[in-house]
Amino acid sequence: MPHLTLVREASPLAGQAPAATENADPRRIRVVLQQPALVRYRVPVFRELANRPGIDLRLVYAEYPGLPNVQPDGFVGEFIPLRRFELRGQEIYWHSAQWRYATKEHADVLILSWNSRYASLIPTLLRARFNGVKTVVWGHGVSKKESRVSFGLRSLLARMANAVLFYNHTNAKVFTDQGFDPRRVFVALNSLDQSIIQAARQEWLDDPARLRAWQREKGLLDKPVVLFVSRLDVNNRLGLLVDAAQHLVAWNDEVRIVIVGAGEDAENLKRRIAEKHLEKHVLMVGAVYEEKQLAPYFLSAQAYCYPRNIGLSILHAFGYALPVVTGDDYKSHNPEIEALRPNENGLLYRDGDAEALAATLRTILQDPALARRMGEAAHRTVLERFSVKIMVDGFESAIRYCMSGAKK
Repeated sequence: MPHLTLVREASPLAGQAPAATENADPRRIRVVLQQPALVRYRVPVFRELANRPGIDLRLVYAEYPGLPNVQPDGFVGEFIPLRRFELRGQEIYWHSAQWRYATKEHADVLILSWNSRYASLIPTLLRARFNGVKTVVWGHGVSKKESRVSFGLRSLLARMANAVLFYNHTNAKVFTDQGFDPRRVFVALNSLDQSIIQAARQEWLDDPARLRAWQREKGLLDKPVVLFVSRLDVNNRLGLLVDAAQHLVAWNDEVRIVIVGAGEDAENLKRRIAEKHLEKHVLMVGAVYEEKQLAPYFLSAQAYCYPRNIGLSILHAFGYALPVVTGDDYKSHNPEIEALRPNENGLLYRDGDAEALAATLRTILQDPALARRMGEAAHRTVLERFSVKIMVDGFESAIRYCMSGAKK
């Protein structure tokens, strides 16, 4: 059974959460946004959207493996379970929330997860069109392992909607280059709420004696440090970082590689570290979730390395003014790779080549001025181009385009 949660905004600066959609002010745009889950890092985004003038937001969400739900905070949230079933070896979804809210009784604009695995998506888009509800599909737009069939289906969904909302400009351009009407194309650059990151960073920077004591305790004081913080997923190719460590240690025995996270690749990495006798140089910390506990790791490093498959982690590192090193195969990464500007706020290495990775990391570690310059550029990038406000501007532009008389 669905349940409704209405939570008042915790921040006195943002006001309180809007009323439930059914009781909305008729002068406001009733927006229903459907998601597979309500994850923590999205809460500030939805809260910001709910507080935009003239927008009455309701989030409807399910639960998804590996994406733990949190409570709504500052917006209306309704949990509606999602059904999963298998068809010819492929997992397919049916989310009744999509169909339910595709009526004028509930919404003026319906924002839907742009995932071709939703069997409920095409019927919902047709129902919304019949009922005069404007629709936006929001997602990657292009997958890493795109086939002609999957791209064709995703394109069909996009053409059925009034507007499409991408995570980055690169994938948006793929569609406009294919002849998609650019007036219907919008970008909401995927972002993290930097306020918590900046507060934790500043707290430690304001107490340098405490930071140095922490570094001494962890064996990182005055060491060249490379950091990784994320899930230990095989797709991230952390084995390459361990292999690169062997080259780095041969160059400078003081180098430390710090790996923060947990996941299915942990045991394999431990074996690899032991086989190469790198226990002193490659430190596996385990999972750390609290930002104030993560902050000193970031502030003790000179470079952040994510060998492959980088996503929002790039914005996390940039928030601490850390240059990022990752592979040059852009298709292996997630949309957030768009934040990286080679030789400005980070560096690319030849994908899959551990020796090249070591050489690229050494470029930063041996040149403090370069590391500082790139770190400052990284910090500017995330604060000026990848803020929650800018992300929500993309949402609002798509919503207001739909309400301006956009036809499909």
